[in-house]
Amino acid sequence: MDKDQNTMSTVVSNHNITISDRKTLVVTGVKKIDSFDNEEFLMETNMGYIVIKGEGLEIMKLDTYQGNVSIKGKVNSLNYMEHGKKEKEENMFSKLFK
Repeated sequence: MDKDQNTMSTVVSNHNITISDRKTLVVTGVKKIDSFDNEEFLMETNMGYIVIKGEGLEIMKLDTYQGNVSIKGKVNSLNYMEHGKKEKEENMFSKLFK
């Protein structure tokens, strides 16, 4: 995904998360999706970075103008990160060198 394509519009306002039956997740207030695969999403929201982990995760709907993302799959965890992407990269390196 090109860097310009994964940056959301500046219209992003409120940040909300809705999880239904642990199978669907809607996140509003998304500024940027840094990375994603079927087990993990890393997104920047207007309230900080968030990591969503699960199984069989995939994007159902992406509204870059409003900053809304809908994800389906089994949600195992959702975590806000205080220091954003840098903290995520440091965690990955610490796991590699244990």
